[in-house]
Amino acid sequence: MGKTVAVFNQKGGVGKTTTCVNLAAIFGEKGLKTLLVDVDPQGNSTSGVGFDKALVKKSTYDVIINRLPAKDAVTPTQFKNLFLLPANMNLAGAELELAETEDRNGALKRALASILPDYDYILIDCPPSLGLLSLNGLVASDTLLIPLQCEFYALEGMSQLLSTIRTVKQYYNEHLEIEGVVYTMFDSRLKLSRQIVEEVNKYFPNKGYKTLIPRSVRLAEAPSYGLPIIYYDKYCKASFAYRKLAGEILAKQ
Repeated sequence: MGKTVAVFNQKGGVGKTTTCVNLAAIFGEKGLKTLLVDVDPQGNSTSGVGFDKALVKKSTYDVIINRLPAKDAVTPTQFKNLFLLPANMNLAGAELELAETEDRNGALKRALASILPDYDYILIDCPPSLGLLSLNGLVASDTLLIPLQCEFYALEGMSQLLSTIRTVKQYYNEHLEIEGVVYTMFDSRLKLSRQIVEEVNKYFPNKGYKTLIPRSVRLAEAPSYGLPIIYYDKYCKASFAYRKLAGEILAKQ
């Protein structure tokens, strides 16, 4: 049975979707059958692997709200061993509709249960806020991967993020563990970047990955072409960094 990992941070702009898309692509390239689940209404993971959100007919909305079998909404991507459960515009109203259902916190877990045996990894791209969609992602997951931008504001959100994790474990998913912390947008020229890594490692002892994801123009360009970085520019620094990170994650399994 596959491992399910939520990629989540309450703060936006930290490289959450970038990390989710690129790890999913690398896992697939390594021969692991991987499902990328997009539960962010912005649908950036969906477009990040080359799909037009406006043309998506069956999405996570249908799976969560209309109880469409997940296998009917999953679609293969153009990338090796990588499959997508896409998001479309309908997902924007899903939280209001979820609030009125009995399994409002566990709808995604219920939906994914039937396809868990089909994949080695399921990566869930959660919205950058603790609403019902993110909560569904965390409840459905075995572990939580936290992308963290190497800037001052990352520290300000630490206590809130820790509180969120404790709450989810206490009330909704006692088995949820932290997979690790990914340091993104790292600039080796800045003393502040190094200080952020040191400080955050105090909050999450032994959870911060040694691989640091650098700021990269190529990494920022790749989504506009609907390509993970390893398919857009496999020789750039960011591509090497995400490959190294994937290796770190898999080595701990």
